[in-house]
Amino acid sequence: MPLGDGEADQAARRCGSGRAVNLPMVTGPIAIAYDPRLRLAEDLVLDAPTVAGIFTGTITSWDAPEIKALNPDLSLPAMPIRTVHRSDDSGTTENFTAYLAASAPRAWTAGKASRWPRPGPLGAQAAKGNDGVAAAVRQTRGAIGYMELSYARDARLGTARLATGAGRPVTVDPSSASLGVANARIIGSGTDVTLQIDHTTRAEGVYPLVMVTYEIVCAGGTTAGRLPLIKSFLGYAAGEQGQALLSESGYAQLPGPVAARVRAAIDALS
Repeated sequence: MPLGDGEADQAARRCGSGRAVNLPMVTGPIAIAYDPRLRLAEDLVLDAPTVAGIFTGTITSWDAPEIKALNPDLSLPAMPIRTVHRSDDSGTTENFTAYLAASAPRAWTAGKASRWPRPGPLGAQAAKGNDGVAAAVRQTRGAIGYMELSYARDARLGTARLATGAGRPVTVDPSSASLGVANARIIGSGTDVTLQIDHTTRAEGVYPLVMVTYEIVCAGGTTAGRLPLIKSFLGYAAGEQGQALLSESGYAQLPGPVAARVRAAIDALS
């Protein structure tokens, strides 16, 4: 998440003669991943109200009517759903809950939070880190959790497609996540490139459940000895060569216009 108001003030004091700015650098698709022993391959479709129902405990079985309605051709087991959420403060949790709050406000009333905001349904587990959630889902029969896509892939979990209101459910992958950022609105000013993700988009092929990792940097006031190194590092990371490495690890490149805005901001650092 970008700096909050209080954090921005603290960071500005660290910068001395300039404000701190948020520069998006890496897009992480957040997968809704489940126990591969369910044998649903990558065919399972969920939507935001159903995901909210699962994580609040109003939907408790894999063959629940709400899930059947989204998956009429799947053989869904009559098995209890076991949810797994993060136990620690997490940008993944903050973005996951922001998605639910925006896309399923009636089913999810807990709002957006960096720490899991509710006790969870009967049998729910909490685990530390994306790797902890992935391991718990892998080890627990009938489990489902949320995590960065790279961890779901490493653990060989099933990942749900999201029904967003578009013509077809959207698969979670780097390409669809990059479109989620391309669909975002830049709400920062000047060299600040803070993004506002549209979690409710119905655009074709756009995966709306994404998180953006920001680099926080002083717009001005960096000492002359450090400035070239900082600009060189950030310029590489935001450049074509650095961004091209991301999809290999399950992350998404910044879309062209956003990347160009970030590179211009880096050039302007002083």
